[in-house]
Amino acid sequence: MKMKRHEFLIIAQIETEVLDGWIEAEWLIPRHENGQDYLSEVDVARVRLIRDMFDLGANDEAIPIILDLIDNLHGVRRSFMTLLAQIREQPEDTRKTQRPTNCPE
Repeated sequence: MKMKRHEFLIIAQIETEVLDGWIEAEWLIPRHENGQDYLSEVDVARVRLIRDMFDLGANDEAIPIILDLIDNLHGVRRSFMTLLAQIREQPEDTRKTQRPTNCPE
């Protein structure tokens, strides 16, 4: 769901100044369409994650490192799922010939 800035502020329960700072720090990156900035439910979840990290004692220097690691992990997961789907599309005999010998059935 795309949200305009004012909707996002209400749903994410975040102050304008905080949102501006997090966007400037690139902790949140709005999508631009037709001259408008939009944020999403994923961005709301990211706000909650950032708040949780602060609650756990992370500081401003740690947040971008943690976010980058999480983003990379999600990227690897997406790549893995794409690869897995492509493997499953192969005929059974092709899949068997491509399986490593130490891989369980």
